[in-house]
Amino acid sequence: MGIMRNVAAVGALTALAVGGSIALGTTASAAPNVTPQGVCGSAYKTVNSAPVGSLGTVYLTYNSSNGKNCVATIRTNPGTLKYMSAYIYVPDTEEWAEDSESYTSYAGPAYVYGKGHCVSWGGSIDNVYVSVNNSNCAALKEHRVTEIR
Repeated sequence: MGIMRNVAAVGALTALAVGGSIALGTTASAAPNVTPQGVCGSAYKTVNSAPVGSLGTVYLTYNSSNGKNCVATIRTNPGTLKYMSAYIYVPDTEEWAEDSESYTSYAGPAYVYGKGHCVSWGGSIDNVYVSVNNSNCAALKEHRVTEIR
């Protein structure tokens, strides 16, 4: 009788452990809630954004402690691989950064030093492209363009 109780206890613990592993495995493989700060870093604050049609949003972020801007394009509905891009350009210094490839949820981060400069930035998801030129500076008015190719 003691052996049967031990076997039953081991079986119950094994079932609990396997069930716990399955539950933990499901949670760990779930898609994370992607944010601009999750892509660029927690010190980066969102300073501008532009919709990429209904497919997602391109975010411009800034870190005041290091003077860098970061751009990330984040899909509204993550899923199958789609061509995506995120880019940023500083016309005064000609510094440029981009990330483009097929992704399931976001493109980026792309970083440049932008303190005291206007920046041009944008991104794409599938065949929808958005660009924002001369943004986040007092001297010039930004110009936004969205195209479907």
